[in-house]
Amino acid sequence: MSSDKDATDTSLPEPRIRLTPQQWRAKLDPTEYAVLREAATERPFTGEYTDTTTEGVYVCRACGTELFRSTEKFASHCGWPSFFDPAESDAVLLRPDDSLGMRRVEVLCANCHSHLGHVFEGEGYPTPTDKRYCINSIALRLHPSNSATQ
Repeated sequence: MSSDKDATDTSLPEPRIRLTPQQWRAKLDPTEYAVLREAATERPFTGEYTDTTTEGVYVCRACGTELFRSTEKFASHCGWPSFFDPAESDAVLLRPDDSLGMRRVEVLCANCHSHLGHVFEGEGYPTPTDKRYCINSIALRLHPSNSATQ
């Protein structure tokens, strides 16, 4: 799934932020661009927020939109930050992803259509939604709350 697909994907609402690939490349470093705009995946257990327990709000690294809160983050031990629910139900978009020869559900920022990761359900985690939003750390930026500690 690349940003080029967004231009022709009529199943999604239009992103509120629309930049050319060149503008995104100027805004993001090469690794951020690969994940956010070309749907790459960072290696497991390498991300900045995989094990973070800091209280705060996670925003989209590309556009700054609030996506998840630390109160919905949980330790899934899967190698990426995991959340059981977005901060607001309309903060993310879900899109079928049949790449890699399997059926998955891709998670996109609703504001700029950047690739965030994938969502899985029915895995048996003891969370209120039985969903695991498996999100690349590099797709996020944590804004700690005033009382945040690590």
